[in-house]
Amino acid sequence: MKTTRAWPPLYVVVFAAMLLGIALGFFQPDAAVKMKPLGDAFINLVKMLIGPIIFCTVVHGIASMGDLKKLGRIGGKTLLYFEAVSTLALVIGLVVVNVLKPGAGFNIDPATLDPNIAKNYTGSGHALNTVDFLMNLIPKTFFGAFVSGDLLQVLVVAALVAFALQGLGERGKPALRVIESGSEIFFGIMRLVVMFAPIGVFGAMAFTVGSNGMRSLGYLFQLIAGFYITAAMFVVIVLGTITWFSGFSIFRFLAFIKEELILVLGTSSSETALPGIIQKMKRLGCAESTVGLVIPTGYSFNLDGTNIYMAMAAVFLAQATNTPLDLPHQISLLLVAMITSKGASGVTGAGFVCLAATLTAVPSVPIESLALLVGIDRLMSQCRSFTNLIGNGVATVVISRWEKEITAETLNKNFRLANNGRSNL
Repeated sequence: MKTTRAWPPLYVVVFAAMLLGIALGFFQPDAAVKMKPLGDAFINLVKMLIGPIIFCTVVHGIASMGDLKKLGRIGGKTLLYFEAVSTLALVIGLVVVNVLKPGAGFNIDPATLDPNIAKNYTGSGHALNTVDFLMNLIPKTFFGAFVSGDLLQVLVVAALVAFALQGLGERGKPALRVIESGSEIFFGIMRLVVMFAPIGVFGAMAFTVGSNGMRSLGYLFQLIAGFYITAAMFVVIVLGTITWFSGFSIFRFLAFIKEELILVLGTSSSETALPGIIQKMKRLGCAESTVGLVIPTGYSFNLDGTNIYMAMAAVFLAQATNTPLDLPHQISLLLVAMITSKGASGVTGAGFVCLAATLTAVPSVPIESLALLVGIDRLMSQCRSFTNLIGNGVATVVISRWEKEITAETLNKNFRLANNGRSNL
């Protein structure tokens, strides 16, 4: 006897919770601000599982591959793709902000801004040179990578374990089976945690609207609108062109990951959707080794939304404070941003810290002007995370297509099956 489903799909419940959070923030802002712990608790629960899930996925994917030449080939293509697309995102951000000039006419005197607000971010926002960046890849202890939550450190540890298991040959198979079982356990825990997504999204969205409301929009509306429109155009035009050449539609892809997109929109963090996007890419037909390499690496090296934001925000602050910023200075800004953006790994607000690092390294723009953006950073973080997630998902499928792991026909068939069915978050 066939039973009817009593509850709607989880992504529908999450979207409804997000709308309730917006309503509470608008009508009862004081009460909405107190909902912040609900959002923080959910994000912390997800972040608790990120390290182990990435570790198990990467170790099993690489150790099961067997072909080190293929691993090197995929790694090379991935980094080349990341640098090309993320640099294009920076350039687009610079072009748009120079055309729109959202900060022109604001005439803000940096001396009138609270310098302590900027200091809260510049203290940790130093620019990493090449040596510092490479040294930061190595955790102080084996488990230190999991404690710090640095995805690149987890990736390094996982790669070392995977190569060690490959070297052991048949003797490493039992350990590999344990890691595979561990992966199933952690994804099982994640499925339980995601059941609380509506509560977390409600709390996060209520706090965002309640704490910012309409007062943060005001004269900053041009920057917010310009950034959202630019990010949308980047997804549709740039990523859409890339997906078209790879044999699939960007809109079908967006429909396929709609659950993860709603989750990111509600929590303002792309990390909350990381486990889900990993599973979705595997279901789509991408090889586990490719997913395990591209997704975690992309969270530090392929942050398209963060790059667009950093370029637009830095020039906006120069325009708002009447700071001359000619083409050579903007090119310097772009080059520094290419490095500092690697420090943002999907954590809420990390893009703002990277912007502080960029302004510290290129002191043409008054660092005190960061105070202008603090009030709207949560709103900007939503769009940054949204774009970052889409960019990394597209990169995974594109690399899989380049590696001939999946044909365009199979890919589109899987899209149709998934988008015509009813999937859980």
